Parts: sequence; C-alpha cells; structure tokens
Amino acid sequence: MKIYNWQFAPNCRRVRMFMLEKQLDLPALEEVIGDGFRLRPAYVDKWPHAMVPMLETDEGVRIGEAMAICRYLEDVYPEPPLMGATAVEKGLVEMWERRAYDEGLIGCAEVFRNTHPAFVDRGLPGSLEPVPQIPDLVARGHGRVRRFFQKFEQQLAHSHFVAGDRFSVADITTLCVSDFAKFNQIDIPTDCPAFARWYAEVTIRPSAQASR
Repeated sequence: MKIYNWQFAPNCRRVRMFMLEKQLDLPALEEVIGDGFRLRPAYVDKWPHAMVPMLETDEGVRIGEAMAICRYLEDVYPEPPLMGATAVEKGLVEMWERRAYDEGLIGCAEVFRNTHPAFVDRGLPGSLEPVPQIPDLVARGHGRVRRFFQKFEQQLAHSHFVAGDRFSVADITTLCVSDFAKFNQIDIPTDCPAFARWYAEVTIRPSAQASR
C-alpha cells in the first residue's frame, strides 16, 4: 500500500492522522510536490485528477479523496471505530465531519489559494487549466472560517468531542482546519473558549503531533 502525499496539505494530514489513530504503521509515502508547490508531471500522468492524497492498494486499485480513503481504511481496520460505531454515531460523525470540511477547510482554501503567490493561476484544485485568483473570495473565505468557529463553539460547549463523547474523524478534520487556519493567520477567536479547550486537548494527541 502506498499513499501519494503532500506533507503540507491538510487533506493528506487527515489521512495520516486517521491511520495513526488506528495505530497503523504509515505505508510508503511518496511526496508528489515539486518546485513551486506544483505536482510532479509523473504523478499527474498517473493520476489525472491531479489532487492529493491518493492511496494505491497492493492490488493496484487507486482511491482518491481523503474521506474515501478513510472509509476504505475504516472497513479494512474497523478498530478503533473513527467513523461511528452505531447508526446514530455514524450519522453524527459524518454530519460534523462534512461541516468541518465544507465550512472550515474550504473557507481556509479560499483564503490560501487566492492570496498565495505560488497559486496565482491555480484558484481551483485539480484543474490543469489556469484558474485566476479572485481577491473577493479572500473576504468570503474569512467569513466562512469565522462562522465555522462560531458553529463549532456552540457544539463543543456541550460536547466533549466534535460529534459526541468519542474521538472521531470529525475531530481529525476539525483539527486540520484549525491548523490550516493558523497557517493563514486566522486564530481561534477569543470568544470561543470551548473550541480552545477542545483544541488544547486534541492537538497534543500523539497522532496530531506525528502527523504534522
């Protein structure tokens, strides 16, 4: 098994942290980013979708998208369950993980892709055609991230972890969003004490440290 990886990318970290929480040895990690934060041509030839991460099984099956990879790993290695153990847990975990991704990670990505000089013609991931940066999307991205923190503050005010009492992949995505936000100089708001409590606890987990 091999994971095609970009060490910086939050989506790749989500998969690495998931595997570490499963107490699995990380498989071979092939770094596919070359100069200028650009995918190496050999990887794009192999995977025209032109995004990371991508998992290649021992049988040669290729699976892209972080949550699709995590779903595969959850089914092959069910313990400990990180995507819910009951029907209710599974629904809540998927709901909160998706909210973290849609409202937090995509918001951070709007800020990053529309401000970073290396992405001046790469406004959308996976596109081999030039996509210009749109400055107006930076403000929108900041707004999305602000609302993400507020929504998750309300949840974490009465929930130990993001989706309930058990650590899950929803926490993994939320942590990766939080650290991506920090990279974009967006800190946890001072009026989000429950979020700050959760972050302080989760960020010292061995999987969080080892997946950096």
